[in-house]
Amino acid sequence: MSWLVLLLILYIVWDVNYFIRCLFTVFGVSLFQGKRKVTDTTTTYGLCTSQDVDIFLRHMNNARYIRELDFARFHFYTLNDLYARVRQRGGGAVQGASSVRYRRTIPIFHPYKIQTKIIWWDEKAIYLEQQFITLADGFVRAIAMSKQCMTNCNVNEVFATYPEAAQKPPMSEELKLWLESNEITSQKLRKDK
Repeated sequence: MSWLVLLLILYIVWDVNYFIRCLFTVFGVSLFQGKRKVTDTTTTYGLCTSQDVDIFLRHMNNARYIRELDFARFHFYTLNDLYARVRQRGGGAVQGASSVRYRRTIPIFHPYKIQTKIIWWDEKAIYLEQQFITLADGFVRAIAMSKQCMTNCNVNEVFATYPEAAQKPPMSEELKLWLESNEITSQKLRKDK
């Protein structure tokens, strides 16, 4: 009985399912998938279940997209050892910014995949693009761009350990405008202090 009470308290205080899924993602990748290049696109798969839907019980809740992006990012970091290499240098990773464009809903009980790839990096951060694609029709349902800030280490030094990353990809116009938008917001917030 005490185990049930403890489990109930854990579920009330923490999002236990999130942490269990994180462990399964990281250890599952480590045990069952081979390593990839840091420049490779990685793919994770999911299914929109009754726990993912909005109040109308028809399609994925917007907050669930962000949560699924976390798991896809952990999958990506583990497949190419990026997070391990950052940690070896005493660094860490935090999300600095993200933007999601929702194009069409993911209906309940529909399978989908998330494709994750690095689109650019600088000395402080890496920039990821992630796409939600439904398997039935191959349609990109949502696309996300995020800035992953690396703390206490230089990203260029980390990427120097990857032969495939010797040549940085050109910055896309979309990323350039997104970074400008983030900078405008930062300037505005500094003025509001």
